[in-house]
Amino acid sequence: MKKDEVERLVRGEHHEPHRLFGAHTEDGRVVIRAFRPDATAVVALVGPEDKPERVKLDQVHDAGLFEGTMDGTTPPSAYRLEVSYASGSFTIDDPYRFWPTIGELDQYLLGEGRHERLWQKLGAHEMTVDGVAGTAFAVWAPNARAVRVVGDFNSWDGRLHPMRALGSSGIWELFLPEVAAGARYKYELVTPSGALTLKADPVAFAAEEPPKTASVVYTSAYRWGDADWMADRERHDRVTEPMSTYEVHLGSWRHGLSYRELADQLPDYVADLGFTHVEFMPVAEHPYAPSWGYQVSAYYAPTARFGTPDDLRHLIDRLHQRGIGVLVDWVPAHFPKDAFALARFDGTALYEHEDPRRGEHPDWGSLVFNFGRNEVRNFLTANALYWLEEFHVDGLRVDAVASMLYLDYSRNEGEWVPNEYGGNEDLDAVRFLKDFNTVAYREHPGAMTVAEESTAWPSVSRPVYLGGLGFGFKWNMGWMHDSLQYISKDPIYRRFHHHQLTFSLIYAFSENFILPISHDEVVHGKGSLLGKMPGDTWRRFANLRAYLGYMWAHPGKQLIFMGCELGQESEWSHERSIDWESLADPNHQGVQTLVGDLNRVYRANPALWQQDSKPEGFSWVDPNDVDDNALSFIRWAADGRPLVCLCNFSPVPRSDYRIGLPTVGRWVEVLNTDSESYGGTNVGNMGAVEAEAIEWDGQPASGRVTLPPLATVWLAPE
Repeated sequence: MKKDEVERLVRGEHHEPHRLFGAHTEDGRVVIRAFRPDATAVVALVGPEDKPERVKLDQVHDAGLFEGTMDGTTPPSAYRLEVSYASGSFTIDDPYRFWPTIGELDQYLLGEGRHERLWQKLGAHEMTVDGVAGTAFAVWAPNARAVRVVGDFNSWDGRLHPMRALGSSGIWELFLPEVAAGARYKYELVTPSGALTLKADPVAFAAEEPPKTASVVYTSAYRWGDADWMADRERHDRVTEPMSTYEVHLGSWRHGLSYRELADQLPDYVADLGFTHVEFMPVAEHPYAPSWGYQVSAYYAPTARFGTPDDLRHLIDRLHQRGIGVLVDWVPAHFPKDAFALARFDGTALYEHEDPRRGEHPDWGSLVFNFGRNEVRNFLTANALYWLEEFHVDGLRVDAVASMLYLDYSRNEGEWVPNEYGGNEDLDAVRFLKDFNTVAYREHPGAMTVAEESTAWPSVSRPVYLGGLGFGFKWNMGWMHDSLQYISKDPIYRRFHHHQLTFSLIYAFSENFILPISHDEVVHGKGSLLGKMPGDTWRRFANLRAYLGYMWAHPGKQLIFMGCELGQESEWSHERSIDWESLADPNHQGVQTLVGDLNRVYRANPALWQQDSKPEGFSWVDPNDVDDNALSFIRWAADGRPLVCLCNFSPVPRSDYRIGLPTVGRWVEVLNTDSESYGGTNVGNMGAVEAEAIEWDGQPASGRVTLPPLATVWLAPE
């Protein structure tokens, strides 16, 4: 050994320790070396375990480098090390006698940004190599001088287990015998400046429960029971099917429940209310609970707050078995600056941009991924597939897409860098989003991706081959903003804001929209959904019921946040359960009953979902009854069957109100939000309306109806 190599080994900065450690042929003899700091003696045990040849290794460096020789020119294929300390001795398999567990093709694909199942190689994988059970560790850290594995298995002493660099790939790898599931670990990196930093594994499959930050070796043993669901999923086209989503924060739906306890309660609740899907706020590990999961530190590890990764699999499995799809919020827009996680991972701006004008979010105090880097795009695209495949997730809702698309998002003049054409579009992020969507839909056609995108960026939910970003759906933030502003006004002022209910139909078919009343609308001083409603108790609840009836009839899929279905009084807090006790009040119980009926009638009427994204699926009856705070429209099924929605956002009942209808005959009142069973006044049409051959509102027939106060009525031909 050359002196400089010895010194680099001793300092823990040798990029290829396997070249010197382990058994080698040198100068016509077999040399075995081991680095065991603080050991008093090391012996190599070669051959059969019952009668091994003992090869004494002499200490050749004070730091703990041992070396011994044996006859022959062929290094032994298997041997163990007997290591003695002042406190006793133990025997181990030498980690430095094993070949790399990652091949050249994997390294090439990572460099190209095309290793779509990256998690199968990076991270910590239990495996058996040459008959020896252990865990293979691999991490991408191209600018580190050295990387070491530390954990429970080596008393967190980085000197014992330096990793080898695999060529120029930036990947460091080491197989550690006897390390098994449950072991806590991190990577100890020497940065380009020589500093020592301790990092959690970016591709860890499990992590300690915060505030602890170590990664945990984990291998799933879960047996899925949703084979029928998964096979059927691939045949679905959600755009032309019913879809109403119940958004859930797992920690506060019922505060204190684990994944498995949620699995015993949530599926039945959601199914009984008739929702087709749940959407979980981010479930990946995050250090700061009040971020609700939107500042992710471990993209491949479900949060340990509620149990193990297999416990989460069990929850998703149970939802599938009850016929409920599962969407998960996914956050590729930014990540936190916590020193133990992705920030300056190898001592450089590895996952982020060096320039803070590109690499930091002023709004959230977090870092922005460098989407121009192949390996970073690969890390995120593979992560999307990981959730779809390993956890059977049915869709990913991508948070804060607008912040990814625009270089000047939330930035003032001089605080951002234009793209190569002088524009404000982040072309690297656009490429990433197109790649991610292309891969997700190619591999899982029955899954979906959803964009939370708040601007007028065109074709967000159009295929990439047609020039779009490739998402399946987009949240309709414009509808949400306008309709909530309108409904928060006292009815006496609504005539001046009527356009806020009708404007959404100008662009309703430009995207595949989801209508979201999400957690963001019921927190941080915004009040609950019920809290936005004006007036006394009766008016507030009637307003809420009328609004929900209007929402479920409007083109687009529906999404409401937990608690909205109860008419929750207080705004949401992640520190407590939603207001279950309010169900003792008939008004709150009435809202919950209405939501269940909305979902059931909605699913039974294709007119309300079959042509959500087509202009042919909608026509106005009367959008201009400003003085009465009323509007009416028709939803059309693909076979031409209609459903008429009548909204009265005034507290005054309208009797003898003539409305145009598509056909003569009897029209059944399939929903009336003023029904007594929902807490209403029971004003209505005795269950049906007779349409006469009198043209009205541009329709060939019409009927005289009674519009209940602050209510929505749905009519369907008998």
